[in-house]
Amino acid sequence: QVQLVESGGGLVQAGGSLRLSCAVSGSISGVNDMAWYRQAPEDERELVAVVYDGGTPIYADSVKGRFTISRDNAKNTVDLQMNSLKPEDSGVYVCAAHLRLRAGSPWTSHWGQGTQVTVSS
Repeated sequence: QVQLVESGGGLVQAGGSLRLSCAVSGSISGVNDMAWYRQAPEDERELVAVVYDGGTPIYADSVKGRFTISRDNAKNTVDLQMNSLKPEDSGVYVCAAHLRLRAGSPWTSHWGQGTQVTVSS
């Protein structure tokens, strides 16, 4: 079964840094876009950053200049480097990707379980 497996996250003071990693586990045929979303309590899930295969990363305005998304196509991984963290960056960060499970099959959406990021003031 194909899964997105996240690592990283935790508790950090404001101004600090964290790095999140996400890896595709299982056999797949291809990876389209890879993204990070976050959800704070009582808020809607929001897109933090997305990177398409061979494309320029796109960031939410709130994280531009502080976060960097990067992917490794050989390893089918996507990382999110988060610098200058603020308390409002706290939430559950979820990795997402559109995958092609077999040659010729359609792209399907897949989500990780999420990892908690807490930024203290």
